[in-house]
Amino acid sequence: MSIYFKGLSSINGPLVAIEGVETASYDELVELIDENDHTRLGRIIEIQGDRALIQVFESTEGLSKNNVVSKLTGRPIEIGLSEEILGRSFNGSGAPIDGLGPVFIDKHADINGRVINPVARTYPRNFINTGISAIDGLNTLIRGQKLPIFSGSGLSHNELAAQIVRQAKLHGDSGEDFAIVFAAMGVKHDVAAFFKQTFLDHGVMDHVTMFLNLANDPIIERILTPRFALTAAEYLAFEKNKHILVVMTDITSYCEALREYSSSKEEVPGRKGYPGYLYSDLASMYERAGCIEGSTGSLTQIPILTMPNDDISHPIPDCTGYITEGQIVLDRGMTQQGIYPPINVLPSLSRLMKDGIGEGLTRKDHSSVSAQLFAAYAKVIDVRNLASVIGLDELSRHDQRYLGFGRLFEHFFVGQGGNSNRPITETLDIGWHLLSLLPKYDLDRLDAETLEAFYNNQEAINYFKVNSPTVIDDSLLEGSN
Repeated sequence: MSIYFKGLSSINGPLVAIEGVETASYDELVELIDENDHTRLGRIIEIQGDRALIQVFESTEGLSKNNVVSKLTGRPIEIGLSEEILGRSFNGSGAPIDGLGPVFIDKHADINGRVINPVARTYPRNFINTGISAIDGLNTLIRGQKLPIFSGSGLSHNELAAQIVRQAKLHGDSGEDFAIVFAAMGVKHDVAAFFKQTFLDHGVMDHVTMFLNLANDPIIERILTPRFALTAAEYLAFEKNKHILVVMTDITSYCEALREYSSSKEEVPGRKGYPGYLYSDLASMYERAGCIEGSTGSLTQIPILTMPNDDISHPIPDCTGYITEGQIVLDRGMTQQGIYPPINVLPSLSRLMKDGIGEGLTRKDHSSVSAQLFAAYAKVIDVRNLASVIGLDELSRHDQRYLGFGRLFEHFFVGQGGNSNRPITETLDIGWHLLSLLPKYDLDRLDAETLEAFYNNQEAINYFKVNSPTVIDDSLLEGSN
């Protein structure tokens, strides 16, 4: 039942208050109707006795204490859902913006979602192929996982997000339904246009649902955008039994809006001015990913955030890292070298990778090849540090070969380019070619039988001469093993 109240007791930026309320509920949807019959939406964010504080979704310009009628709807903020949301674009408040008319609604759902019973969760096992070697080969994404991307201002995280949306698919020919929910928060108009055009040009829009909140949209809409997106994803995953990948960018814009919202409520600030509940607020979104008993679908998340000043200890990446199962870290130095995607594999991690790869899932040798590539690249970094002290000319022949390996690894394996979509078998084969450039006695994470079957130094050199002639250096790679 709806209840109407005449007038407001106070107006403070996007916050308005009404008094004499006895039946209001937290997060209840409120309609504010001004003297021109223009309706603005808001939600109740605080209740003190008979006083309710309402956060308005748009500007409060033109409102006064006497010219507003507040309608308490008696329900939370909801989104209309059906399978028709696939292929559609919405704004941050869930309204269609693609000019295709309204969506036929099958049901309405509270955007705050429902808490998933931990006992009902099933362990994530299967692999999602992104076509990006540094992710698929070394930091594998598993269905039901939450794997964030840590970026920095000016790095190519938008291009990477678009590439993942274009290329992501289930491994193999399982015949299972796969779809993507994409949410952008606080993006500029040109960035939003880039995402739209990229998805249309590559013909993937038919299995993508987009939620776009622009930089000039209200901050409260920015706070709601990921919740609209996740509610749509939950519906498709757990009620329609699809495998859903949710890509959200930029979580930092969301957190900045949350900080501004907290400040307007005059809450006591925490680290760097962010609210003390930042961790639990992020957890309320991230923990909506997973696999649930009774549904054959899954919900996987790739939240993308920009680290202020490239500081991985900043509250946003710090809280995110504690909640999620790993991270993909983008590196500014690799970007300056022209490497794309600029993924720094050493600080990157997928904690669920070990349970979603191997025989019957990806390939039998996946785990050993991945471990050996990590070990070899770590050796490259040690050699580079040594060279910065004693000079390149003083390095041993063994160390110089590692430098050659490092260049190929960064410029060809990691830096595959924006138009390369590699299946997992190709990624692992390239890994073998790289490893066969190193001395056999250094490859201690590979069993002798597997090593003997794949090892061919000259074949690898010829492969990279053809595929990466500007990177390979014969003087660093020649010699017996």
